[in-house]
Amino acid sequence: MKIGIYGQRFRKKSLIYIEELLSALQNHSIEVSIETEFYKKIKQHIDIKNDYGTFSNHKDLNKTYDMMLSVGGDGTFLRAITYVRNSNIPILGINVGRLGFLANVKKENIKEAIKAIVNKEYQIKKRSLLKVITNPEMEELNDINIALNEVTIVRKDTTAMITLKTYLDNEYLATYWADGLIFSTPTGSTGYSLSCGGPVITPSSKNLVITPIAPHNLNVRPLIINDNTNIKVNLVGREKQALISLDSRIITIPKDTEVEIKKASYSIKTVLLNNQSFLKTLREKLLWGEDVRNI
Repeated sequence: MKIGIYGQRFRKKSLIYIEELLSALQNHSIEVSIETEFYKKIKQHIDIKNDYGTFSNHKDLNKTYDMMLSVGGDGTFLRAITYVRNSNIPILGINVGRLGFLANVKKENIKEAIKAIVNKEYQIKKRSLLKVITNPEMEELNDINIALNEVTIVRKDTTAMITLKTYLDNEYLATYWADGLIFSTPTGSTGYSLSCGGPVITPSSKNLVITPIAPHNLNVRPLIINDNTNIKVNLVGREKQALISLDSRIITIPKDTEVEIKKASYSIKTVLLNNQSFLKTLREKLLWGEDVRNI
């Protein structure tokens, strides 16, 4: 078995868990390759005796990899998909960060998680992605134009609202006067969209959510649509620019840009250990239904 490890940054108190992870993988004779920059950071703090392989970008990942481990929080998990892309390599998130909704393996359970992987005590769950195309074409999207959580269009360098004329399957929906719009997958429904009043959607749902951010017209609400819907948004009005973010990657778009958003042709595979479930994570991480009467 061959496993890749991706991380961005870590606190010194997390070093013990990274050491534990590497030790557990070694004890099970698993071949390990670590993202180059993360490997450099680890070596500054840990005396690594093994000589691990490395990878630097998505082109270095091939069919010899059985799984990717994302070590960090949910932000790290989202960044890990830019390496995996359409390689079909499943991702398991180990949470050494904060909330850890996507990275749902607790750092205290690393040994048990690796044992479960070796014993194949897990399920593979597919998560849909969003794809973004702009007219005129934006060079920044040439390399990667997908998002796992959400695509968000928001105001830039202004306190004024932006105006977003929106179409679904080429039929006019509405013109939103707001700070922005969030276009969320079921995976992202527990993130930014939720904080703006959007609904939680189970990962297997074939839906997307359009959630306005601080809309001026109070009669607009979050809208659930079929995930095969083709969405087009035009930035109109007085403001000359806006920002578009694909998860954590942000670019600037000028006025009169048309943004097309649709489901990507491929999905991301995530690893769900047999002792985990979305509903369990919902209760633990978001305190869903938490009530002293249930104790």
